[in-house]
Formats: sequence, structure tokens, C-alpha cells
Amino acid sequence: MFQSFKSHADPSQGPSRLKQLRARMKEDKLDGFIIPRADAHQGEYVADADKRLEWLTGFTGSAGFCIALAKMVGVFVDGRYRNQVRGQVDLGVFAPVDWPEVQPGPWLADNLIKGGYVGFDPWLHTTREIEKMEAVLIGEGVELVASENLVDQIWEDRPAPPRGRIIPQPLEAAGKSHAEKRADLAKDLTNAGQRATVINLSDSIAWLLNVRGDDIPHIPVVQGFAILYDNARVDFFTHPSRNSDIGDHLGVDVRLYSDTAFEEALCALEGPVRLDKSSAPVAVARILENAGVGIAWDDDPCILPKACKNKVEIEGSRKAHLRDGAAMVEFLTWFDATAGRATLSEIDLVCELESQRRSRNALKDISFETIAGSGPNGAIMHYRVTDESNRTLKNGDLVVLDSGGQYQDGTTDITRTLPVGEVGDEEKTCFTRVLQGMIAISRLRFPCGLAGRDLDAIARYPLWLAHQDFNHGTGHGVGSYLSVHEGPQRLSRLSEVPLKSGMILSNEPGYYRDGAFGIRIENLIVVREAKRPDGGDAREMLCFETLAFVPIDRRLIKVEMLSGGEREWLNTYHQMTMKKLTPRVSPAARKWLSQACTPI
Repeated sequence: MFQSFKSHADPSQGPSRLKQLRARMKEDKLDGFIIPRADAHQGEYVADADKRLEWLTGFTGSAGFCIALAKMVGVFVDGRYRNQVRGQVDLGVFAPVDWPEVQPGPWLADNLIKGGYVGFDPWLHTTREIEKMEAVLIGEGVELVASENLVDQIWEDRPAPPRGRIIPQPLEAAGKSHAEKRADLAKDLTNAGQRATVINLSDSIAWLLNVRGDDIPHIPVVQGFAILYDNARVDFFTHPSRNSDIGDHLGVDVRLYSDTAFEEALCALEGPVRLDKSSAPVAVARILENAGVGIAWDDDPCILPKACKNKVEIEGSRKAHLRDGAAMVEFLTWFDATAGRATLSEIDLVCELESQRRSRNALKDISFETIAGSGPNGAIMHYRVTDESNRTLKNGDLVVLDSGGQYQDGTTDITRTLPVGEVGDEEKTCFTRVLQGMIAISRLRFPCGLAGRDLDAIARYPLWLAHQDFNHGTGHGVGSYLSVHEGPQRLSRLSEVPLKSGMILSNEPGYYRDGAFGIRIENLIVVREAKRPDGGDAREMLCFETLAFVPIDRRLIKVEMLSGGEREWLNTYHQMTMKKLTPRVSPAARKWLSQACTPI
């Protein structure tokens, strides 16, 4: 249930902590130091021990970094967090920087004199990231220097790293044994002439070995490093206090070692060793290079097969979404019955929704902290309610409710925008445009080989006609009882990864008006081969199957704006929602569902 948000951030401590950091920079003869929101495993979510960016600056978002110089500090955040960062950091000390529009290399070149040295922790940055900065700085006389982590040296009460259990993911949920996965990837290594590959992404290791864990809140992973060899054996390096009863699941070809033995094992490898520039820490590459071990730069071999879900995983996701959809309908029944007759706050919504999910007796965890933003808080895309920010719902508000669950058979993520009483005509107009974009993606058929960047504009077209837009991607990849944000697939103008059958993505266009309201509608979808209009296979074409079934609030739709095809899609979606969920909900929810799914 909801717990008061406890952060390592304390804005009042920002100046004193920065002063300590600058003192350490001066001792090490550094003119700057880079503090990312990242750990050595390069996942989006990090343990408390790795929240260095939050501890120093007060910014709690899931992406960004800070560069501290002697006279200024830039906090780099993307479009999702630009409102949030200005409300969390001390603007007299920290300067928000619009990233990726402003890149760190040019920013450093503009703000440091020639001959400057900028430190970075090589375990927290990827080779691609550092190479990109160095390419700009090499002609500017600014040098990046691998360094001990200066924040760790001044963070006196830094939490201990996580030491959770290793939990088997059963074959009936994974759909493929880890022996089969290891053999397939080992064959790829052999065909490429590579002797081994180093894997540091926690969700890649979890997928490869069919294990889950609880090291990171809401993301069921175990932190560590793995080496996969061309003979299909795996050495897994993690904290030695992990449970020893995992051996029967892992078998003799997967060996557990202490994480303190990882560097020695790297030095003993025979090359070429496969590393992914986009995820492997700089430290790993430099250890191999110093040991004379050849490196083959290539993609993490787990990334694509993990993204392309097998039949068991897809069916598991369908079941998880029906279970989750029933919980959402019970919540929405409660919301409509309560909102008009009682004073509700954002925290009340978070607590009730989690309670409904847990009542199904299958929830492992929520898949991320629930976003329940009412009125102006809804315009903060990744808003997280706290005791301080908690807002009472008011008549005329829109509420953006973005939430999800972790189940052993699938990960869910769904957003619905809800009205409190009667909302304005402008809000309804904007909501309908967002709905049109979501429907357009849902109905889409597209040729094989297209990437997210080729489809992203389709969701924005109705908004663009009104000179409106949203400052996030249309969709992200989703794991199978893993990370709710999973690559490499995305519906985004930045994504060049071709979409393939079995990939699960979110479909979530939105619209946000600062200080007023937010709108987002989200379903999860899975890529599959399309059928021809005559019913035959159309293997050269792909389409999306909708996985999530929860009514879209008809009270916010301006029906006259919808085309005949859009109305047909919505009525069919609601008909399917009613058919799938009616047997799974209470009598009161069945009555509510029947009304919510009435054709337009």
C-alpha cells in the first residue's frame, strides 16, 4: 500500500553537499565531475545506494544526470521531467538543462576553459556515452578522466547495496528453459567468432537464466554481472550472501561467484569478448584492454530475443491483463460511486487501486509507483504523489491515472484519464484528439522493417492539426514479469529498431497543459503478423493486438469529432472489454461496466 515517499533528496542540503563535492574535486585536481542517475547495470531504475543524483540535487526522476563545475552545476533532464526538476532542485544552486537538445559535450566545451579535467566513475557510464562526449571535447582541450566516485566519498549515510533472493521463474511462465536460451546465444557467439560475452543488464541476466529477484523496487531483478561462454556455460557474479538453494534451478552449467571475483575473471578471458557499447560500463572495457583481451563490439545478445516474446509469454500477458483489467474496473466502479459524495485525494486513489490489485491474490508487486495526478499535477508527466504534494480532487478536474502490476505471467501498464464532475469543453476536445491518436496506432497495419520512428507521428497527427503535441514517446517496450520499460523497441521518433512479431509496447499519446491539466490514454499492445482482408496470411505486414481491456471514459469524448472507423473501433473495443471482464468482476462492477461500455 501507499507509503509516504522517503527520499534521500533534501533540497536544503544541496549547497552543503555540493560544497563537499567541490572540495573533493579540488583535491583530485578536477574541474568538473559527472553524476548520472545510473548504476553499473545501466537499468532505468536504481537501488537506494545508487541514487547519487537524487542525494546531491533533490531531483527524483528516472532519467537524467548532473555535471558539477567549480562555478555552476547543470542538471540535464528530458521533456518528461522539465516541470518536475524545477520544483525539486534549488534553482539558486542547480541549473536545469534541456537534454537531449543540449548535449553534455558541447555544454562542457562552452563552460570550461581549455585544459580542464572532468572526472567520471567508469562503472556508471557506457563506452558509447563517453566516446560521444570525447569526440566533441578532443578539440576543445577538455579531458574526461576516469575517477573514483566522489559522491560515494562524501555520502556518509549511503544505504547498503541490495542483497535480495534469487527466485526461479518457472518454465510454464518463461516458455523456454535457460539451457535452451544459453545454447541459442552460444551458437550466435560461435558463428560470430566470439569466445564470450559480458552481460551487465539485470533484466538480460534475469531473462537468460530464468530468474527473478527483489533488488530493485517494482522491477523483479537480481543485480550482478554474467559471462556467457561459447560453450553455453555462464558464470554469474553477485553478492555471496544470496540464497544457496538456487543450484537445482541453475544446474551445473551456471556457476555462482562472488561479485568480488568479477574483475579477476575478466582478466582471465580469452578474446574476442563481446561487449555492447550502449550498456557495458567503461570499466569493463578498460579492464579487458589492460589485460590484453580482445573486444568485439556488438549488441547485448539477450536484448532482441528478450523483446520478442514467445507464445507462452504472450498468452501470459493476455491473462495478466484480464486479471489487471478486472481490478481496474472494480476501482473505477468505486471511483464513480465515491468521487461525487466524498472528499478524495490523490493518495486515496493510489491506495484504493493497489488494494484492488492485491485483492486478486496474484499480484507480486506494482510495476511502478502509481501516477495519480489531478488538475495541474496531471500536467507533470511522471508525477509521483507525496504527503506534501497530495491534492484533493476538485469538481472539473481531470485525473491522469497511470499504473500497473507485476504478475508472474506478465507485466501491465495502463493509463486512464478520469473526470471529476463536469469538465470543460476544451478538456474534452483535447481528450478526443488524444483518443484519436491512440486509436490510429491500435488500428495500424504496416510493412515489416518499419521502426518506431516511422509510426510515432501517426499518434500525433490529430494533435498536430490543432498545433498541439506531447513531449514524450508514444510508447515504450514492456518486459514479461520484468521491467515495465524494456528496450530496444519503442514508438518514438528516436527509435530505429525495426518492430518484430512478439514485441510488447505501450500505446500512450497524451497532452499536457502546464498548470492546468494533463491527459494520457494508454493500452499495451503486441506486434503480430497481419491478416489479409480476405483472411489469408500477409506475412509482409504487421499489426498490433491490444492486450489491455478497460473502458475509456465516454464522458470525455466529443463523439462528433470521431470518424466512422474510430467509432467502430471504440465500440468493438468496449464490446470485447465487457465480454472479457464481466465474468471476472463483482455484481456492482458488472452494472458499472455495462454502462461504461454502452456504444456511442
